[in-house]
Amino acid sequence: MAETLLQVNGLSFAWPGQPRLFHQLDVQLRRGEVLAVLGPNGCGKSTLMQLLLGILPLQQGQMTQRCGMGFVPQYFTPPFAYKVIDIVLMGRARHIGLFRSPSANDHRLAKEALYALQMLEFAEWEFGRLSGGQRQLVLIARALSMACEVLILDEPTSALDLHHQDRVLTMIDQLAHERQMAVIFSTHQPNHAYAVADSALLLGAEGRHQLGSCHEILTAENLSPLFHLPIERISVPFAGNQRETLVPLYRSQREHNRG
Repeated sequence: MAETLLQVNGLSFAWPGQPRLFHQLDVQLRRGEVLAVLGPNGCGKSTLMQLLLGILPLQQGQMTQRCGMGFVPQYFTPPFAYKVIDIVLMGRARHIGLFRSPSANDHRLAKEALYALQMLEFAEWEFGRLSGGQRQLVLIARALSMACEVLILDEPTSALDLHHQDRVLTMIDQLAHERQMAVIFSTHQPNHAYAVADSALLLGAEGRHQLGSCHEILTAENLSPLFHLPIERISVPFAGNQRETLVPLYRSQREHNRG
């Protein structure tokens, strides 16, 4: 059995005067596993990530972390016109030390991270010149340069076109299965979770949650009431095989079809 890198037991959290976001939540993440976190706006996805990263203190529960953790935010706007290589080198900060400059080894690791994401050719570009998808890949490279073993991504595909969504999802799959990292990512897209995750955590109202394998958890019976929208799992032929995915049935589409 793969090594457990992150374990959470009995996690509960509520903002002052607000209903609890989760109650008695248990999560175990092993090397090479991908966990997708889904739920409507305000259900606690970002709060959970801040708790896992230690940005917020635990109110109740215990967490065991056996390795370094990297974080890729949903949005990142640097205060200055940094080059791409400088953004990635920021991931080496805890290894460099205060008032010291990045070493040749730090530069090597930063370039290796960019190369792994096919972004090395943009190393000297200004970060602000990149597209949204390219920026997201650079932020993943920054996390990789930390030499972390757990990677947490906050809605990494939310502002990307379909091509770059596919690139980011493919990279998540490769990091887990080729580098044996553990990956947690939040998303509003059940089909993204079904495409690359091993397990899914559904966060609902008043601390309710469901956790299990994607095949067991990502069903019409669970997703439709969670998002207040019919969501169906379908099978489509592709390259000689049947592939499953999840499809939302939007109100306008349902009304049009009835006509």
